[in-house]
Amino acid sequence: MANGGSSAPDSAPRLSFVIPAYNEAELIAETIGSLRAAGSAVGEPYEIVVADDASDDTTREVAADLGARVVSEQHRQISATRNVGAKAARGEWLIFVDADTLVPAETVRAAVEAMRDRGIVGGGCRCEFDDPKPLWARVIGPPIIWLYAKSRLTPGAFVFCTREAFEAVGGFDESVFGGEEVYFARAVDQFARARGSRFTILPQRIVTSSRKLRTHSPFEVFGTLIKAARTRARTREGMDLWYGPRRADPGRRQAAPED
Repeated sequence: MANGGSSAPDSAPRLSFVIPAYNEAELIAETIGSLRAAGSAVGEPYEIVVADDASDDTTREVAADLGARVVSEQHRQISATRNVGAKAARGEWLIFVDADTLVPAETVRAAVEAMRDRGIVGGGCRCEFDDPKPLWARVIGPPIIWLYAKSRLTPGAFVFCTREAFEAVGGFDESVFGGEEVYFARAVDQFARARGSRFTILPQRIVTSSRKLRTHSPFEVFGTLIKAARTRARTREGMDLWYGPRRADPGRRQAAPED
């Protein structure tokens, strides 16, 4: 399909979905399917760009078969992978979506309207984890999500910005190996304030995989977060939650939320 799934094949894409991916053959088809449905519903010419970071499964083949444009690199670093995808993208609006995330049309529509009609240069949305979730995650997840929104930060599973904002802040910080969305949100917020705009958190939502919560203990999860905070995520060491071997997931994920 032209333009990686463009709703207007003869038009250059205005909207680019950028999916960073590493060994996501199992889930990326659903993610791309949700974005194709959302892009078509919004009605702007769009493309889907998958930035594949040294996958040794069939991620590239699955994405290409579904009409995505695939770019490959060998960084094994999420921030660099996001930047590779963004630089390959052609749209004036960028939406970064994790490869294990389902995005309903209303969320994409809200992001596009924010950038196109309201002068918003960047933002995110509320994030829900799919089921089944471990008990500890069900207990502490909602307050953490609330705190993120109140702090005007966004989970990395869904981040949007204008091309101008992305280039002005230099993209995602490639000196970090985790939490790059936090640094990016702060940088875009500063750029936005200088322009009389703001980085916003939309009330709409996405559903992202809770597989890491199912396959890692709370001690492992919080140990990694504490390590990242202490080192400011400047090293890959101790970041097995993101860079370690993929563990078998006993759970499943639910369908995308209804519009």
